[in-house]
Amino acid sequence: MKKKTDDEQKIIEQLVDKVTELSANMERMRLAEYVEMFEKPTRLLYVNFLIGLARGFGTAIGFTILAALVIYFLQKIILLNIPVIGEFIAEIVNIVKTQLSVGGY
Repeated sequence: MKKKTDDEQKIIEQLVDKVTELSANMERMRLAEYVEMFEKPTRLLYVNFLIGLARGFGTAIGFTILAALVIYFLQKIILLNIPVIGEFIAEIVNIVKTQLSVGGY
């Protein structure tokens, strides 16, 4: 009888440890906040809207910086005066400058 209660006690302790570990994992995953978000669809839409704005803004800024760097390096290559590449790049830079001045950017 004593042996059975010791085994049961060990099993109960293991279960308590597992439940504690599971609870800690759920808190780390923020599962309650995730479920709450689905219970309030307006909040979910609002948060997703803000995330979309941030991504769009970041993409626009990143592309602008990338395009400026490309144009900068193309202008430097033109100064090297490589015959075939220089003329081609000069044409591209002129097209970009024309578009920027005509487009009102």
